Amino acid sequence: MPLPWTVTAGPELQSPKEPGKPQTLTQGTRKSNSMKEPRIHHGDTLKPSLSTLKRTFFRTSLPASTHKPKEDQGLIRRSSRLFRSLRRALDEGLAAGHPQVPAVTEKPSSVTDGINRQASTGMGPEDLELQEESKSVTDLITERQLVKAFEQLRYLETRLVADKTSRTFAQDPTAYARRAMDVCLHYDGIAAEIGAIVREALGSEGVDGEALAELAQVVNLEEEAHQAPQADGDFLSTPRHWRRHWKDAVQRSAQERVQQAGVKVTPGAAEGSSDLAQLLAELGSVVRHDLQKVRLEIQPAYEATDFPVWETYLRAFHSAVAQRLQELARDARGCEQLYVLLDWAANVYGSPDFLGAPDLALPTEPLPPLLEPALWARLESDYTNFLETKITSCFDSILHLEQSRWEAGEELEVLQGLYHTPLSIDVHMLVAEHVKAAGAISSELEATTLQICARALCLFVPRFEKAFLASKAVSECYLGAYINACVEMRTSLLARFPGTIKELEKPLMAATNSFQKHLLQMAQQDIQPLFKMLHTKSWLTQDTLRPLMVKVVDFAHHLEHVTPLLAQETLQEVHRFVVREYLGQVLRPHERFSGLDRVNSSHKMSLDAQAISSTFQGLGSEAKWLDQAILCVAEILGETYKDDIQRHLETLIRSYPDIRRDHVLAILALRRLGRRRNHHLLQHTQDLLRAAPEIRPSPRRVLFEEIEVPTSVDVLITCI
Repeated sequence: MPLPWTVTAGPELQSPKEPGKPQTLTQGTRKSNSMKEPRIHHGDTLKPSLSTLKRTFFRTSLPASTHKPKEDQGLIRRSSRLFRSLRRALDEGLAAGHPQVPAVTEKPSSVTDGINRQASTGMGPEDLELQEESKSVTDLITERQLVKAFEQLRYLETRLVADKTSRTFAQDPTAYARRAMDVCLHYDGIAAEIGAIVREALGSEGVDGEALAELAQVVNLEEEAHQAPQADGDFLSTPRHWRRHWKDAVQRSAQERVQQAGVKVTPGAAEGSSDLAQLLAELGSVVRHDLQKVRLEIQPAYEATDFPVWETYLRAFHSAVAQRLQELARDARGCEQLYVLLDWAANVYGSPDFLGAPDLALPTEPLPPLLEPALWARLESDYTNFLETKITSCFDSILHLEQSRWEAGEELEVLQGLYHTPLSIDVHMLVAEHVKAAGAISSELEATTLQICARALCLFVPRFEKAFLASKAVSECYLGAYINACVEMRTSLLARFPGTIKELEKPLMAATNSFQKHLLQMAQQDIQPLFKMLHTKSWLTQDTLRPLMVKVVDFAHHLEHVTPLLAQETLQEVHRFVVREYLGQVLRPHERFSGLDRVNSSHKMSLDAQAISSTFQGLGSEAKWLDQAILCVAEILGETYKDDIQRHLETLIRSYPDIRRDHVLAILALRRLGRRRNHHLLQHTQDLLRAAPEIRPSPRRVLFEEIEVPTSVDVLITCI
């Protein structure tokens, strides 16, 4: 029966100079003063408790290394599997019928102490000398000679598995457990060093190409050595998954770099976008610098391996940036910050020039979306909600700016021959700026922004119209300028955004017509009093029409600075107004002429008709249909051959189908014909009116219908 032996503290793991030679102890056996060997009676079976093994494991640790505590989680997971394997080894040893199990009398060996060797290994003094000359596994790991460290560990692991298979540890399973834990902890030390090398590669001290090459080589060696898990579930000789560990280290390194970007900036403290823009600029600079470093310095160090360096780093940074943006999205406030976030994600990060070189462009297909579709939709929705309020506020600012011009009495400038106000430019720039900005992010956001602008403008136009007409700034210049502005907005906005802003047509047309109407009213109010001087005794001998025409010419000068189409319409309306009011003054006379005065009035009316026609023709009026009205009435009044009066009436009715029976009666009353002739002419006129097609003229070609005549004319004609 083999004698019981105590567990002694051995040296650190050493590498044999010749792989075939066994290793032995380099130090003498030293007793432990922390644990005494309990007495074991013959025939008693003492099973080492699992808690004893756990204490042994946790007392066994590597020296302080560069890896972070959180990287030891894989070690703990592997340790649980190791304990299950060890417990099974203990059970097998006890089941073999050994009467007693050696007790642990000393502290278990630490990683720095290495693996204790059995006396049966047969290592002699020469082996001890060779082992003393070689470096320990811990030293090799610390010096980042990972390949040599792995080769030593692999050799020791193979020997340990072989010893277990030959049941060398049948009487002392605890020794196997201690040595297995030492091997595993050294493997974990290599894994931790892999993580440290990956992390330091993106540091500021430069890239250690030799360390990266060593890393890649040791990962490949481990994969070749540990290709499949052991059938019996033993933790030794099982795959260590260092390639996956390398990828996890790359991911952690990218996350650390991305999270450190802009740490001194605190976005969200206010609704401004400057802090967030600065943070995102720093974030983009870090990602750009690191990925350039990966492509130019880190990737070449792996060129002799099959490591997907660029793809792994690219996905790691992409994932880290996406996580950082999600955090920023939760704290984004206001329209500006939301837009800065969306714009950076869509146009800065998504730009082909983000990494500074065409061959470093971020691919779009293999990578997942930077922001999840649901989060992107929420950000766009929040942005448009803020945008609606902001655009309304911008239109309020435009109105206040125009009001300040009214109050200051600023003179309007003439630009390209037209009265000009910044209103249309401000509105166009406001709409175009926000729509263009939204279109740079997505077509859906562009369409939504355009709808918001259209709704806000539809509310702004009537509000602006009401405010202006209620102000003291209403004048020909400002009315002309705002007519021009409305026309310019209609043409420019509808041309820029065809088919999407049709709802603007109605309010802009309404405002244009309102301004045009008030412009015409100002001309009418200025001219109206001068008609009272017409068709009077003094009118027969004085040129009372000249002041009226001077007013018309002065008003027409303002129309020269109004958009041509509306200027022509307004001029024709003034032309129609002058002819209509002139005839109204004639058909409602304060004095009735007879004899020579009637003939003179007829001649004077003919001269006035020619003056009115030539004046408006000179101003550019195209309403030539008005020229015959005053002349026809003048010819009826001055016709000496009474039979020709019927011909003049026929011409008048054909030229102006809106004339009524009352107007004919008023004209015949001025001519003072006999009752029988008047009755005949009136009957013939009624026949002509009934025979005329019942087609109402357009509102702009109505003349007599708007002239009111006294109802007593019919009685007057009857009494004559």
